[in-house]
Amino acid sequence: MSFFEQTGKKAIGTRLRRLSEWITEDAAQIYTLYGVTLQPKWFPVYYVLSGGEAKTITSIAEEIEHSHVSVSKIIREMAKSGLITFGSDENDARKNLVSLSELGLAINDKIAPQFEDVGNAIEAIMAQSNHDLWKAIEEWEFLLSQKSLLQRVIEQRKARESQSVKIVDYTPVYQQAFRDLNVEWISKYFKMEPADYQALDHPQSYILDKGGHILVALYQDQPVGVCALIKKDHPVFDYELGKMAVSPATQGKNIGFLLGKAILDKARELGARNVFLESNTLLKPAIGLYYKLGFEKISGYPSPYERSNIQMMVEL
Repeated sequence: MSFFEQTGKKAIGTRLRRLSEWITEDAAQIYTLYGVTLQPKWFPVYYVLSGGEAKTITSIAEEIEHSHVSVSKIIREMAKSGLITFGSDENDARKNLVSLSELGLAINDKIAPQFEDVGNAIEAIMAQSNHDLWKAIEEWEFLLSQKSLLQRVIEQRKARESQSVKIVDYTPVYQQAFRDLNVEWISKYFKMEPADYQALDHPQSYILDKGGHILVALYQDQPVGVCALIKKDHPVFDYELGKMAVSPATQGKNIGFLLGKAILDKARELGARNVFLESNTLLKPAIGLYYKLGFEKISGYPSPYERSNIQMMVEL
């Protein structure tokens, strides 16, 4: 069994590099075969300059979708081989321009038959294959431009790790975790306020006995996240989502979203029309989570918290 049969698709980068190395090694010999003084990595820069127009390094980098550093290095290498000349923009002396030298432009005639033969060779390979690699590459490039492989792996990691998360109802055994998790994040960014102490020191009387609920997220059977649904005696709001906290050690495992979703499901179960919350825009990940859960910004209601500078509500 080959290495790639053993590893499967997780070795896609290694396999693409191997294919690229095969083609690049052949490309170097093909240039020699046709007497063309180019290196394979120079080709994109040569091609955009082959029309004779002088360009800035920045414009070349944008056109071939390379970094400025990479293009600068290629330009220096081509200049050492006598293929590049330098100049300045007649309308803006601060702009440095590069163009092909006479030696560089002379490549155009030599490379024309090479282009024809290489193109025909590629077409022959495609005729022998069951899949159109060129179109497949275009499709992959588009898909990865919409969402990178890194982003997709992060999503898969969250989905896998969230399967180890259990959302359970609060019991007194979780009171210390409920307090500690909240004190940790509040103290990190703000200061504890009287309303915090009321809820965290007396969750039974302040939240549960008034018709509210508290949910606890367990990861590997340890409490790592908490969230409260607080019954509101208010003409507009039915419940408040509050006291949500997730241990920094387990952030990135989708625990906040799972807790928020479970709290909203509990509110629906109780027949709530809406859920309200207060937060601070300093907490950008939290605000992003609330929008993801369906909350929208509102304003005009008094708050018991000094740190609150944003209020949000979701209609159920």
